[in-house]
Amino acid sequence: MTLERLQSAVALVLGGFVFATAAFGSYEGMVQRALFLALVISLGATLYPLWRGTRWRPAGIAIDLALVGVTLAACGYIVWNYEDIMAALPWATTVDKVLTLGLVVAILEFGRRTVGVIFPAMVLVGLAYALFGHLLPGGLSHRGFDTAFVTETLFLGDLGVWGMLTGVAATVVATFVLFGALLLHSGGGQTFMDLAMRLGGRQVGGAAKIATIASGLFGMISGSAVANVATTGNFTIPMMIRLGYPRPFAAAVEAVASTGGQIAPPIMGAAAFVMAEILGVSYVTIILAAALPALLFYLSVFVTVHVVSLRRGLALVPAEELPPWADIVAPRRVLPIVAALGGLCAGILMGRSITTAAFYGIAGLLVAYVATQAGRLPPRELFGRIVAGFEDAGKGLVIIGVLLAGAQILVSMINLTGIGVTLSSMIVSLAGDSAALVAVIVALVCLVMGMGLPTTAAYVLVAAVLAPAMIGVGIDPLAAHLFVFYFATISVITPPVCVAVFVGAGIARTNWLPAAFEAVRLGAVTYVVPFMLLLYPGMTMRGGPLAIMEAAVSGVVLVLAIPGLLSGARLTGAKIADGGVFLVAIALAIWPHDVAPFAALALLVGARVLGTRRGEVLA
Repeated sequence: MTLERLQSAVALVLGGFVFATAAFGSYEGMVQRALFLALVISLGATLYPLWRGTRWRPAGIAIDLALVGVTLAACGYIVWNYEDIMAALPWATTVDKVLTLGLVVAILEFGRRTVGVIFPAMVLVGLAYALFGHLLPGGLSHRGFDTAFVTETLFLGDLGVWGMLTGVAATVVATFVLFGALLLHSGGGQTFMDLAMRLGGRQVGGAAKIATIASGLFGMISGSAVANVATTGNFTIPMMIRLGYPRPFAAAVEAVASTGGQIAPPIMGAAAFVMAEILGVSYVTIILAAALPALLFYLSVFVTVHVVSLRRGLALVPAEELPPWADIVAPRRVLPIVAALGGLCAGILMGRSITTAAFYGIAGLLVAYVATQAGRLPPRELFGRIVAGFEDAGKGLVIIGVLLAGAQILVSMINLTGIGVTLSSMIVSLAGDSAALVAVIVALVCLVMGMGLPTTAAYVLVAAVLAPAMIGVGIDPLAAHLFVFYFATISVITPPVCVAVFVGAGIARTNWLPAAFEAVRLGAVTYVVPFMLLLYPGMTMRGGPLAIMEAAVSGVVLVLAIPGLLSGARLTGAKIADGGVFLVAIALAIWPHDVAPFAALALLVGARVLGTRRGEVLA
């Protein structure tokens, strides 16, 4: 069997495992997680073979086999001894220590192969701190833990490798990855792209708006901003360049739009499910709280793109290149998407678990797809697309599986040593118990800690270390977690390690630095919206209708004023007066007073009306 066939076989087994456990219920906690991780590591060895194409490949094969072998042994040990482990809480033996070491090495090595060295290095620091932190001086020191205790924490219980994050990956996240893969392979991906072209193509800045819509739609069901840039960017960036858009601007639009997909419900780069577990609230609570900030993000990108396009005279997409509406809304294309989303919503409204609700969505999608395509496609091609969806889902789970397992190791060491509480106390002490100063410090640290990390891993890290500092000064836990999540997420467009911009600039064949400058300007509102979560409770859809209205109005003012100020938009026709109007509107919007947001909106509307009478245009 060739390596490619082995990849497909293992990926299908993993996809089938996810489908079956979503349909009929998962195994006991540690058993489900052990089986999932065994499949993920085995598939990872075929997708990311060590030293492939080099003369060192024979040694790489031996290492890969050893890593897979020790993983299967460790996971099999857990499955076989699950009841004894849960009942007796056994002491760590030499065999346990060896299996733990091998499993941790395998997780970190495949983490290195999939996302680079930064995250595995952080996990290693966490492990080293647990084992040797008692040697440190001052407040960073702890009482010390030997290898036996660390093994018992990591391996012989559900607080280490087999903890909550691995559990979320093996159930909820895995089911949604399968949902997304099947949706894309059943034609949903092309429908999203065609819809984006029709909605944005003939507007000012049409190609950039296409990129914004398409990347947002893809990003809502994708787990990675970088992967989103690489997928949709290969279509949208060349189209923008062909129509005369500056290369840095084209790269920035795609990077920012793809990043926005990570903060938009329903999946939020898988962080929504993790956040719900950490906070102990329903998944619906999380996506409702994230809805308004996500809407404001995309409105701000649209406004900025519109103003910049007017000023630069950027071309529209030619009408002949747009797909006809009749094709986009054809039942064969629309019904599978409607059935998928309808099944998902029905499951949620019926009070089912989110995993079961996702399964309802998958079932509805498959039934509708087969019903609408039977007779149009040969049976072999029809079911081949479904199989390809299962296969792609399995492959997509490798990165998520090893990252969340690695994140679980790091979180367990943070909890074991108490370093999270220590760092939170240090931040609060440094800020002098000022909630505003704590928020600023946490925001800066989140931007740094999130650099180079995928969305979910970045959120888990900052949630464990920094969110407690905000909660400690009286900030609402949900607002605190969304705050750190947003700043960790937008690190992918924040220099110097702005990986989403790097990928976009590579596709555009331009220098990353001007693209990063454009990205920061396009995403400027995103750096402000998290602070609005702290000022306006209504931003998370709580506090009643008036509170929500105040939050929405203040957000709309920021969406209009910040891009207008940064892009030099004209209101009254007098440059200095326009700048003053925008600054006053921004100040009123961030002043948490009942009347202030409405006064800010009235100021912008009044200035716009005055400019219209003078013949000015918003450019």
